[in-house]
Amino acid sequence: MKFSVIVLDLDGTLLNSKKEISNRNYNAIMDCSNMGMKFIFATARPPRAVRSFMNEEMLSIGSFVYYNGAYIDCKHTGINKHISIESEVTEELLNYCLNCNPDLDLSFEVKDVWMTLKECDYSTVIQVKDNPVVKPLEELRCLEASKILFSGKIDMISFQEKFKMKLNIVITDNGNLVQVSSPKASKEIAVAALCKEMNVSLENVLVFGDDFNDMGLFNICGWPVAMGNSIDELKLKSREITDTNDKDGVAMILERLCE
Repeated sequence: MKFSVIVLDLDGTLLNSKKEISNRNYNAIMDCSNMGMKFIFATARPPRAVRSFMNEEMLSIGSFVYYNGAYIDCKHTGINKHISIESEVTEELLNYCLNCNPDLDLSFEVKDVWMTLKECDYSTVIQVKDNPVVKPLEELRCLEASKILFSGKIDMISFQEKFKMKLNIVITDNGNLVQVSSPKASKEIAVAALCKEMNVSLENVLVFGDDFNDMGLFNICGWPVAMGNSIDELKLKSREITDTNDKDGVAMILERLCE
């Protein structure tokens, strides 16, 4: 089979458990790129994290969707778009969450700047090396955020019921991390926009994923591939299941395309 575009999630998909891109995965991507296939890297991560994972050669071949679709920065298509949460909704969410649990770990991303209300070691929560800048509550309330993240005890049923029309809410990392963005932002909306600009039918798109934030991509792309370590819900939507992210599941499929 031939595919014009290949969409890759990062965590749990292209990245192994050490948060590295293996040599085998890297070589398979570059081989496919040399054959004319285009790559879109669609991740919940910010731009700075993606740059830390990839060398210049890989960065040069890709189109990038950050923050689950809230920020698109693609020199190949000319698309540079930020779809933020309205400041009024940011304030409403902040007040609601802190009222429910004053100790909730809340942080805010705005175009590659990470902010929070209090100091916290996030390395154990979302496996990052850096930590956010501490900002006063009043400043955070005014943010037009790319993404809001929180972890800790809160009644998620009530939260989702209150904000389901105002926000795109995705729960990942085995239910430990809540990722919130504009309802107009998602991986699938961003990928569809990029493919339209590249004049590529979504039927000719191969996508790899492992978690709930990849569900929309699996619904719209012609050939969805679930990782061996994927959630069961994603496996049910896949056209095929490859090996895990620690066993080069991405490369196993891409190598087949280059035969």
